[in-house]
Amino acid sequence: SFYEELLSHGVLQPLTAPIEGMVMKEGSCNYMAPQGISSVVKYYLNQSGADVFYEQHVTRISLQNGKWEVSRKTAPPEQFDIVILTMPVPQILQLQGDIVNIISESQKQQLESARYSSRYALGLFYEAGTWIDVPWAAQYITDNPCIRFISIDNKKRNIESPEIGPSVVVHTTVTFGSEYLDSDPGEVQQLILSHLERIVPCLPKPASIKCQKWRYSQVTKAVPNCPGQMVLHTQPFLICGGDGFTHSNFDGCIDSAMSLAEAVKSHL
Repeated sequence: SFYEELLSHGVLQPLTAPIEGMVMKEGSCNYMAPQGISSVVKYYLNQSGADVFYEQHVTRISLQNGKWEVSRKTAPPEQFDIVILTMPVPQILQLQGDIVNIISESQKQQLESARYSSRYALGLFYEAGTWIDVPWAAQYITDNPCIRFISIDNKKRNIESPEIGPSVVVHTTVTFGSEYLDSDPGEVQQLILSHLERIVPCLPKPASIKCQKWRYSQVTKAVPNCPGQMVLHTQPFLICGGDGFTHSNFDGCIDSAMSLAEAVKSHL
């Protein structure tokens, strides 16, 4: 039903562009988001009718007069009746305040056993009218120590247009990501670009480049024995979830969201 709704509103579309080296599971169907994956999240946020505040870096969660007081890096603390945490599991364990003592020893051990891969993502952005002469929209690379995936993003999303400059997205291998996780970002960018030039020598010079470190990329081992969520405290209610409690794809996120929603509803 989630796929049907997103398809009917044009948030998702079937993936029809040529993808080289993609392993297709029998019976599976692949989709793409023409306006980017964030459009899926924004669709549901709009549906919720909630007031959403972005770029609020939570640092501390403490008990205050029967509510949760949530402290942020660049804003005064606020109090809430219910707190739902869906950031990567290691970041839950980095939070300060009463939450440190509220998480039981057994829960802490479960949370600490979650594992994530790390990657770098590189974006190359071009002026409108630039032509990228390759026969594919995206390609999985199996024989390069640095690069795992390359996408001509506008081609993959079926939004090629003379008014919109093309963009290329590069994802590194998991091994490269962990090896260079704390290296100088400028050096990492040059290293990825040198490998990219060898794989796709015909790429034109981009107008701009962005290199993004993705410390918690995909879940390689989910939190055990917690299908979808974990209740940390009941009065007031504190619960955590996300793909760290299922698996890193859209279905995993939906499974966790449903599990979180049921837990919050039953608490209310």
